[in-house]
Amino acid sequence: MILKDRFRKYLPVVVDIETGGFDPLKNAILEIAITLIEEEEGRLIVGDTFRHHIEPFEGLIVEKESLEFTKIDLNHPLRKAVSEKDALTDLFKIINKARNKHQCSRAILVGHNAHFDSSFINESVKRNKIKKSPFHPFSVLDTVSLGVLATNQTVLARVCDSLNIDYDSKEAHSAAYDSDVTAKVFCRVVNEYKPI
Repeated sequence: MILKDRFRKYLPVVVDIETGGFDPLKNAILEIAITLIEEEEGRLIVGDTFRHHIEPFEGLIVEKESLEFTKIDLNHPLRKAVSEKDALTDLFKIINKARNKHQCSRAILVGHNAHFDSSFINESVKRNKIKKSPFHPFSVLDTVSLGVLATNQTVLARVCDSLNIDYDSKEAHSAAYDSDVTAKVFCRVVNEYKPI
């Protein structure tokens, strides 16, 4: 199996975003991570993860409840946050390099509740006037759907439990950790799927 042929010339890239709320028009992105998917001996494997802490975009809201849930400290001295534009520009370069390596026409976003992450990325691309996103504008691959198909579960921790993938609830809600775990779920389900 060649990676580009498995997903119709789309390169699957796992994305996880931590935000200041649920509204992509009003709430800020606080963290973003991507995990690349590679191939080895005909099986998908988890590649490298890249992440950025994000400075909340000026004028967007960061809700207190979101910070309590994610445990993000916006003023932590080691946070080293960058602008949305700088983060996306860097990550898009990494994605495009991987896309070219695998001879794919576009990337396709893989996520747990993928439309949530996709909606925030699409709005960020617009407000930062980034010319082109590597991602398909509306198609995604969602590990909620794959998880319920493979395990009858929708919650990431429960999907992982059913698939015997380590899941540390103390590490959860960090974009890099969630992206890596979601990539493990994606690879496991796709690798074990038996076509009819």
